[in-house]
Amino acid sequence: MKKFKVLLASLSGSIIEWYDFYLYGTATGIVFTTLFFPNENPAVSILIAFATFGAGYAARPLGSIIFGHMGDRIGRKASLMITLIGMGGSSFLIGLLPTYAAVGILAPAMLVILRLIQGISLGGEWGGAVLLATENASKGVRGLFGSIPQLGVPIGLVLGTFSFTIINSFTTEAQFMAWGWRIPFLFSGVLIVLALWIRSSIEETPEFQQRKESGNIEKMPVLTLFRNNSKDMFRIIGLKLGDGFFNVFLMSFILVYATTYIGYSRDTALLALSLSCAMMLITIPVVGYLSDFIGRKVIYISGLIGMLVLTIPYFIGISSSTSTFFIMQIVLLGVVWAAIFATQGTFFSELFPANVRYTGLSLGYQIAAAIVGFGPMIWTTMAANYGPSPWIFGGFMIVALLVSLVLAIFSPDTRKVSHYDETVHEEEEVVSRVSAEPLLTTAAEVRE
Repeated sequence: MKKFKVLLASLSGSIIEWYDFYLYGTATGIVFTTLFFPNENPAVSILIAFATFGAGYAARPLGSIIFGHMGDRIGRKASLMITLIGMGGSSFLIGLLPTYAAVGILAPAMLVILRLIQGISLGGEWGGAVLLATENASKGVRGLFGSIPQLGVPIGLVLGTFSFTIINSFTTEAQFMAWGWRIPFLFSGVLIVLALWIRSSIEETPEFQQRKESGNIEKMPVLTLFRNNSKDMFRIIGLKLGDGFFNVFLMSFILVYATTYIGYSRDTALLALSLSCAMMLITIPVVGYLSDFIGRKVIYISGLIGMLVLTIPYFIGISSSTSTFFIMQIVLLGVVWAAIFATQGTFFSELFPANVRYTGLSLGYQIAAAIVGFGPMIWTTMAANYGPSPWIFGGFMIVALLVSLVLAIFSPDTRKVSHYDETVHEEEEVVSRVSAEPLLTTAAEVRE
């Protein structure tokens, strides 16, 4: 029951965080380009709107430093409670913002500020949610436990897109643009209260608690990270770039790409995205479970190769017919990318010792996220110059995927040897010393 509560706490917060984050991504292409960034040239509106979308990604490394420091010094739980409030509160306030027509430039300025708060909060949430699960797991199920918070991504996105779809179906176009789009953002206030209630009932992770009791806490985790573990932090950045760019495209920019440049309806694009996310709900836990037997590295490399092979066929296929669009979206996002993502939390966290694990895991991942978050701005420019060219867009993805593949090949197999094992050995040494003390005392008394 305790393990289940921990997994529920890591998943519930993760769902809310990603619901809020991707809710913004969905609204960017549908609402914000018109209501907050109006321009006579639609391409300019899209470009500016996605610049603010990228700003949320750019803020995530800052959040990883702030909440990584807190998580490695004060505790995983305390950090996660604050990130949840920051994310949910900013999303709720977005639902209350006046539009450009009402207050002019002040509207997009406030939107950007709230988006930055979202990014900072998410920068600390992901790593903490992963550690909440993995640091409570035994070695044989660490991959499965680490995959559970990853489910927050597809569930959060499905909830976000589904909420927009439902509201859209019950309102006219004018009603949706006037007030309907606000409802999903305001609903995050209800979800955040529920998630806080769940997380408040759990205890600190055993691994952090052990270090806290022994006084083995880093004063400046980020400095220790760069001094001793910078290689693995940069490794994570490179490992994440390939699937990260594709992920942003498949889960956010596809709504603009499919509707604006190919000609699908908004409902068709949202349905394709929802179906692929539903498939991820099966793929992620299954692959997470398998990673405990065949290793995170093997799955990661296989997934990257799969994405490389399918890149050009994907971009050709999605423009050929609706059924092909659905199939390619489900296969690439719901199966292949989901397999990679299922392993990332555990794989990346196993590279770091417990004293800097929160900071190292979060900072490496979020720097990569900051880079790939500006993908939509690049792709908007590419589409304006070349149209929805499969070779231009596919070539971009292939280059990024090759970088990640090379780094994955030369990465350690963390299923066999990881820094989690060091903590186990430390505990065994402490137990051995404590057990030996009475024997040593008795031997000394005999000699006397």
